[in-house]
Amino acid sequence: MPEVYADRRTRLRERCNAGGSAAALVSRPANVRYLAGPAPRGAVLLLGATDDLLLCPDSPDDHPTRATTPYHPESGTLGIPGADARPHPDDTLDIRTVPAPGPHPAAAAARAAVDQGADSLAVEENHVTVARHREIHAAAPRLCLGDLAGAVEQLRVVKDEEEISCLRIAAEITDQALGELLESILVGRTERHLALELERRLVDHGGDGPAFPTAVATGPNAGRRGHRPTDRRVEEGDFLSVCLGASYRGYRCEIGRTFVIGTSPADWQIELYDLVFAAQRAGRESLVPGAAYRDVDRATRHVLDSAGYAQALPALTGHGVGLEIDEDPQLAPAAMGKLDACVPVTVEPGVHLPGRGGVRIDDTLVVRPEADGGPELLTITTKELLAL
Repeated sequence: MPEVYADRRTRLRERCNAGGSAAALVSRPANVRYLAGPAPRGAVLLLGATDDLLLCPDSPDDHPTRATTPYHPESGTLGIPGADARPHPDDTLDIRTVPAPGPHPAAAAARAAVDQGADSLAVEENHVTVARHREIHAAAPRLCLGDLAGAVEQLRVVKDEEEISCLRIAAEITDQALGELLESILVGRTERHLALELERRLVDHGGDGPAFPTAVATGPNAGRRGHRPTDRRVEEGDFLSVCLGASYRGYRCEIGRTFVIGTSPADWQIELYDLVFAAQRAGRESLVPGAAYRDVDRATRHVLDSAGYAQALPALTGHGVGLEIDEDPQLAPAAMGKLDACVPVTVEPGVHLPGRGGVRIDDTLVVRPEADGGPELLTITTKELLAL
């Protein structure tokens, strides 16, 4: 993996240099991980004029595994190697701890950039607070600070096969956890209890943990996007909608399914389910390299809109996944851009009818060309309307 991280940093450096920045400071955790591998909490990455540095806060709980070197920003010198701790896969990256009490690693990184002869530094302005920006400026007042904008996020959109493999395993773990739940007795159990059980099963099957807070919604709550589980108990005849995902080696997937509890579904439940299923299928079938983001959204949305559910539709019908559960691209009506191969996305239409409940069907897929079989479905739990 070291060569993978090094290549990613090289591509980012080329973008920064083309934009007029001699160095770049990466502080958003997912971006640090993408460029440097698993890093301690609070670590920042400096892409310097001569060397790349990972600067970490001097916390006893979050150190890299191999010996690190304390960095003293006042003198610009190195101290005695520090203690071992958390794994870091990139042996070639220079890792330094910033002693406490002292400046934030971001300020120490700015001083290190000056020591390397940089006259400009691009920072992630959307992630850096005003207070942190002031601290960086105070630590290196002669540096011209620019905006890195979404440069790292843009690099992260297209995944390599190693990243897709992690997503595939995360999906397998998620399918296992959901499949086991479907074999258990559900009537009488609360949404909260079922959500906790699902999250435990994700860990039992080898996941790092949930990719996001698990949503379990029953009865009138079913189909509601982002529903927080309550103490409502599952009742016969309910719609039960579940949305969950595992994180594996930092990579996150998502699946959403809807079922009927304890009895044959009512006519209105079958009609609504078939409609959402048709919308989801239309979205999945439109996932081809070169398809516009908004065209994928339009294909999904059109099915539901034509049936009179325009007011019940979410703001977007899918999004990218990876080191974060909600990445670019955004599949929305006004989204700009086109899909590339090897981009993992969700397709997740849903309809919620206030007071009655609703349906949500959600899959994680990887965009593939037709020559390779078309979109690769990672989440394979059945989409048949089951009566549990």
